[in-house]
Amino acid sequence: MNDQAGRTKVPDFMIVGAVKAATTWLNVQIQNHPDVYLPDPEPHYFSREFERGPDWYAEFFTEARPGQLVGEKSADYLADPHAAERIARVLPAIPLIAQLRDPVDRAYSDYCMLYRRGTIRGGPEEYLNPATATFRRFLDNGLYGTHLRRWLSLFDRRQMLVFLFEDVRATPAQVLDDTCRHLGLSPMNEGRAPAAGKVNDGAAPLLPLAIRRLAQPAKNLVKPLRGTRMFESVRGLLAKPMAYPPMTADLRARLRDYYAPEVEALEVLLNRDLSQWLPGANGLARPASSRQGNTAVLTAAGPR
Repeated sequence: MNDQAGRTKVPDFMIVGAVKAATTWLNVQIQNHPDVYLPDPEPHYFSREFERGPDWYAEFFTEARPGQLVGEKSADYLADPHAAERIARVLPAIPLIAQLRDPVDRAYSDYCMLYRRGTIRGGPEEYLNPATATFRRFLDNGLYGTHLRRWLSLFDRRQMLVFLFEDVRATPAQVLDDTCRHLGLSPMNEGRAPAAGKVNDGAAPLLPLAIRRLAQPAKNLVKPLRGTRMFESVRGLLAKPMAYPPMTADLRARLRDYYAPEVEALEVLLNRDLSQWLPGANGLARPASSRQGNTAVLTAAGPR
């Protein structure tokens, strides 16, 4: 805990990604632990906001109570080329948590998120074709083998706990138990299984983009009205389900081939069967709890 007088407050643990792999779900669940403080916003400090400095970063944790374990979640850290090295310089012993998702599904989900926001308007072929895409975020974020090797060259393997998106769906209580154990916290479920539902639901009805842009300047003013009957009634009249451009079977197959070397490298790093993410596979990878022990924890012997 960071309670020392005169010391700039920094987190005791981090959830580092990946984007669109249920990291927000874990953030929400861990926020319910009485001994933990996790801010809602993602600081992105060690990735795109590093120039703002440590005092700006510390503002995210000022509401933590004395004695609470302080954490942060920035889902872009895993893939950012500088985040791991920056964190290692400042917090070399910090516990880390990563959540990974089938890289093809993750890339398409990430594409849909920016399409929903109106940031991009082209179809999946324009952004997800490995041979021609110039905007590489969707593709590069799924290079898990490369990203994890970078982190493990800087941190001890025992500092990194890795889950799969499928683990959250199949065994959410086990994910939380393993997280609490990794962070040295008491269990928080008390026999009740946490919800494994979506936190950021891309299927939820959305206001038309033109209305969202017009309302953006008044976003903070109307925030207190959210959830009220009148506000939700008006919103319900205007919001419509979002129709996303589909990904073709051919593009999905090309993405399977593209990610195959990274998935095979990840299998070795995690000591886990990920054949369902490889070419020709259509199902879901098995959750870690279906095996002997939790092989998602990087405790294997070997170099850092």
